[in-house]
Amino acid sequence: MSMPRIAVGIDVGGTFTDLAALHADGTVHTSKVLSVASDRAVGVLDALRVAALNGSQIAHIAHGTTVVTNLLLERAGARVVACATEGFTDLLELRRQERAALYDLAKHHPRPLVEPAQVIPVRERITPDGVTLALTEEAIADVVNAVKAQQPDTVAITLLHAYGDPSHERALGDALRTALSDAGLAADVVCSHDALPEIREYERMATTVAEAYARPAVRRYLSGLSERLAQHGFPPPRVMTSAGGTLSAHDAASHAAALALSGPAGGVTGAAAIARALGVSRALTIDIGGTSADVGLVDDGEPLVERGGGVAGVPIALPRVLVEAVAAGGGSIAWLDDGGALRTGPMSAGASPGPAAYGRGGVRPTVTDAHVVLGTIAPGDWSGGVHISLDRARAAVDTIAAPLGVSLERAAEAIIATADATMARALRRVSVERGVDPRDVPLIAFGGGGPLHACGLAERLGMRQVIVPPHAGVLSAVGLALAPERRESLVSVMQRADVLSTTSLAALLEQAAQSLRADGDDALQLEVRWWMRARYEGQGYELDIAVQPGDRPTAVADRFVARHAQRAGFVLDRVVEFISARTTLSSAPWPVRFARPRRDGIVTDDVDDGRAMTRLLEGPAVVRLPDATMRVAPEWTARSLDIGGWMLERQQ
Repeated sequence: MSMPRIAVGIDVGGTFTDLAALHADGTVHTSKVLSVASDRAVGVLDALRVAALNGSQIAHIAHGTTVVTNLLLERAGARVVACATEGFTDLLELRRQERAALYDLAKHHPRPLVEPAQVIPVRERITPDGVTLALTEEAIADVVNAVKAQQPDTVAITLLHAYGDPSHERALGDALRTALSDAGLAADVVCSHDALPEIREYERMATTVAEAYARPAVRRYLSGLSERLAQHGFPPPRVMTSAGGTLSAHDAASHAAALALSGPAGGVTGAAAIARALGVSRALTIDIGGTSADVGLVDDGEPLVERGGGVAGVPIALPRVLVEAVAAGGGSIAWLDDGGALRTGPMSAGASPGPAAYGRGGVRPTVTDAHVVLGTIAPGDWSGGVHISLDRARAAVDTIAAPLGVSLERAAEAIIATADATMARALRRVSVERGVDPRDVPLIAFGGGGPLHACGLAERLGMRQVIVPPHAGVLSAVGLALAPERRESLVSVMQRADVLSTTSLAALLEQAAQSLRADGDDALQLEVRWWMRARYEGQGYELDIAVQPGDRPTAVADRFVARHAQRAGFVLDRVVEFISARTTLSSAPWPVRFARPRRDGIVTDDVDDGRAMTRLLEGPAVVRLPDATMRVAPEWTARSLDIGGWMLERQQ
C-alpha cells in the first residue's frame, strides 16, 4: 500500500489561518481562511476543508501556534510555585538590575510570572567547587509542605549551579512528584537542569518558570487539537519550535517554552528555502500579516538561530530563529495621540471585527484601509472569504484626515509611512546589530502585506533588491510544511578551549547525539549537527560556533575569534572558553519544487532571456497575486522568476 505523500503546514495567525500542502512531486497548493480567535482549532479544520484534503493523503501536519505568546502577553498561564536556593529567591524581581527604559524613571518591567510569596526557599547550596550545604530530608520535607499548602498547577525548581550538578534538583523534584501525586494534586514539576542546563541563574530561572507557566495550557491545546483532528480522520500535528524544527504533539507538550516563537519561525524557514533555491546566501526577511510584522535574517542559506531574547517581557534563553516582531500589520489601527501626532498600532483590528474595509463591524482606520483608499488593494472579493469595500475604507480613513485637515489620500499615505518607519527600525536592528549592512543584501518580503510595503522599506534602508517569493501570502505555512522534525539537547561544558582535549570534545558530542536517538532511528535518514557556545573568558555574551567530532578545540576557538570580529568588529587578547554544547538531530527537509504558477491575467511585457519567457514590469504598478498584492514603486522594475515569484530591482 502506498504511503501518503502530502505534507501540510498550517499557520494560525491573528487574522488568517493559512494552509500549504506540499505534494510528493514537490508542487504546492494553498488555502486561506479567517481565524477564529475564540477557538483556533476551527480555523485549522476550516483550512483543511477548503483545501479538500483527507487524512489518508497526509504524511504529516505541521502547525505553528501562538498559544505561548498569547499566554505571556495576557498573563493567563498556570499558577506556578517556584523553588530556589535560600538567599536567591528574589532573582525574578531583581532581574539584571537594568532599567526598563534608561531615561524614563516611571517605566517598569512587566511583573514576574511568579509573585514573591510563591517563591519557596530551599536550604541547600552547591558552588562550582562542589556541595557546601547538603540538601537534607528535613529541608526537602519543609519545601514539600510549603508547596502543598499553595496547591499549584506546576512547580518550577531552580537551584544554584544545577547546570553543573543537578543532584539536588533531582532529589527535590522526585520528592515533590511523589508527594503531590499522593495528595491528589496533578501538578507538573519542572527542573532547570532539564529546561536550560546553562549558566546565568536569572535567565535559567526565568526560562524554567516560563516552561512551568505555559506547559498546562499547551498540553490542553495540543491534546484538544489532536482529538478534533482525529475525529475528522487527520493525524496529530507536529509543532514548530522557536528554533526552526518540529516536534511531535506529545514532545511539544513538554517543551512549552520552546514554542514561544512557533509561528514566525515558519516564515523565516520558508524564506530560507526560497533563498537557497535562488542561490542567495544572506538576506533580510519580513513577514507582514494582519496583526504584526516579523523581521528575520537568513545567513549562509539558513535561518539565523540565536540564544535568548524575551517574549512579552519574559526572558526565554532557549535557541530561537532570530525574529523581531513589531506591531505593524495590515490590521494595525491608526490613531491620533493627545498631541495630535499620527500613530499606527500597537492596537489591531485582527480578524474580528477586522479592517473597516472588510465590512465585518470594524470602523477604525487600519493600514489595510489606507491601501484600499490609495488603490493598492483593489475592492472586491479576496481569498479567505473577504470582501473589500472602498466606501467603508474611505469613511474610516476620514476619521484621521478630517482632524488633520488633509485629503483622504494624504492621510492614507501618512498611515502607511508611519507603519513603514516602525518596520524599517526593526530591519535595521536585526541587520546592523549583527554586522550586516542591509544595502548589501536583498529583502525577502512575504505575508499578505510584505509585497505591498517592500519597495518603501527597501528605499528607507538603501536596499536595491527585493524578492517576492511564490506563495508569498502563505509562505509561513510553506515553511512549516517543509521544516524537518528535530530533537535538540543542550549540555553544560564550562571549559577553556586550551584545556579541553580533542578526544574529550569528540566524546562529548557523540554522547549528546546518542542521547537524542530513539528506537527505530537507525532506519531513518537523520542529520546530526553540533554547535559550541563560546566566548572570551569573562565576557558577558556568547556566540554559537559550528563544530564536528574530531575538530581541535583550539581550531573551534579560532573560528569563534573570526566570527566575533565579523559580528562585533574587534578581537580580544583573551582565552576562549566554551559554555555549552548544542546538538540537533533532524530528519530530511520535505522536498519542494518551486515553479512559476499559472498566468493570472495581468497584461505585462514578455522578454525572451534565452532560457524562458520572462515577464517584466516597470513601476509604478500594482500586481494582484493569488494570496497577496505586490506594489512596484516608481524607479523599480519587477522580473518574474523561474521558481515563481518576482525579483524587484531599483534602477537608481
